[in-house]
Amino acid sequence: MIASFKSSPLALRLSAFLILLCAIAAVFQSFAPAYLTENNLHALLRHMSVNGLTAIGLTFVIVVRHFDLSFPGVASLGAMTLGWLLANDYSLSASVLGGIGVGLMAGLINGTVISYLRLPDIVTTIATGGVAVGLSYFYSNGTSISENFFMSGILDLNDSKFLALDMPVVILLATAIVAFVILHCTRFGRAFYATGENRRSAVFSGIRVKTYILTAFGLCGALSCLGITLLVASSGAANVTAGNQLMMPAFAAVYLGAALFGSPSIPATLAGALLMSAMLNGFTLLAIPYYYSDAIVSTVLILAIGIFDPKLTTLLGDIFGRKAAGKNGR
Repeated sequence: MIASFKSSPLALRLSAFLILLCAIAAVFQSFAPAYLTENNLHALLRHMSVNGLTAIGLTFVIVVRHFDLSFPGVASLGAMTLGWLLANDYSLSASVLGGIGVGLMAGLINGTVISYLRLPDIVTTIATGGVAVGLSYFYSNGTSISENFFMSGILDLNDSKFLALDMPVVILLATAIVAFVILHCTRFGRAFYATGENRRSAVFSGIRVKTYILTAFGLCGALSCLGITLLVASSGAANVTAGNQLMMPAFAAVYLGAALFGSPSIPATLAGALLMSAMLNGFTLLAIPYYYSDAIVSTVLILAIGIFDPKLTTLLGDIFGRKAAGKNGR
């Protein structure tokens, strides 16, 4: 038993995740009977899709041991780009690709400055995010854009289904599968982890570290704009504050998943995104103000990191191991 605790196997971590998820569901169901209804679960999963896509992109950045604080602003710029293109009679596919392209470009700028010019990631991404927010005002002077939304078909991205699954969930699952294969099943993906774990060793192993950092930031920017596309589809309008609600859920999803499962990964991020969405959806049903919900989510995140941090579990395992050894010695 002690050995299994010390090694923190997948079964133990998966059990902890399921217990935590069931506990969240039980608490909110007791206060809001509509919580586990079919309609609300569909809404929960659609909300998870937005945050999950953003968190998947952020996972790549975290794996290479960097931070990206620009994606909320970049997502707002992507949303306004999408809305402007739709309002000017561009096709849905061209508009969506345009919004994602803006995110990709911003991410590549971040990656270039951070990897090749070696500027600090936090300062760089804060600056990029600020510039992106400023640029998003040029489309409509800060007012929302909703022209041609009903005729363009973008609302179908939120309302349509595929094999009984909501389209946002389908997009999330498809993206997660591709990201999982890339990050966990290929040599290319393993190089991301090698870059983050020991950059010097990665260089000596022939890994183009700068290229992987550049790619990670590019993916983060592109996927944040893909996520915001689903948010725009659900709200029926694009506005300059669209990305403001992405920061906390995305970071919480990545770090909570990594804390629960031992390291950042695509499955861990999806698990964290589900937990975050389960809590945020419950807070919405209970009409809890956002500042209280943010405080509660932050507290849960800190507790989870503290409880499941490998250093703490190793320390507790050593303590229990010494106690058991002492009893056996008696």
